[in-house]
Amino acid sequence: MAMNVGVGDGSGDPEPFMDINTTPLIDVMLVLLVMLIITIPIQLHSVDLNLPAGKPPPAQREPEIVRIDIDFDGTVLWNGEVVETRQLLESRMIEAARQPEQPEIHIRPNRLVTYDRVAAVLASAQRLGLKKICIIGNEQFL
Repeated sequence: MAMNVGVGDGSGDPEPFMDINTTPLIDVMLVLLVMLIITIPIQLHSVDLNLPAGKPPPAQREPEIVRIDIDFDGTVLWNGEVVETRQLLESRMIEAARQPEQPEIHIRPNRLVTYDRVAAVLASAQRLGLKKICIIGNEQFL
């Protein structure tokens, strides 16, 4: 702190005037401001991007969907066609599993069918190597 001597009250003794000296603070702030301006990198108005060259990949095609419906009495339908035996169902599943790009298997059980019929179809699909299996219509069981 600095001390300024002001005019007294007439008694002849000068009265001390206490005030902070802001000059060193301003000097320090200016030095910091200059250092900040120097260290900030120059902003460029352009952005360099490495874009891929060549042709874009081909458009993906929609996946094939196989709909397996399980009726209330346990009848299995493959895309709306009745499958008479379990061996016929499994042979169709084997054909689907051997395709280079496997179709999506949408299994839609009826609300009244017993669980063992649905579990048998799911187990066959998994055992025969089908990967894209989903169950459609779960909201009817809530």
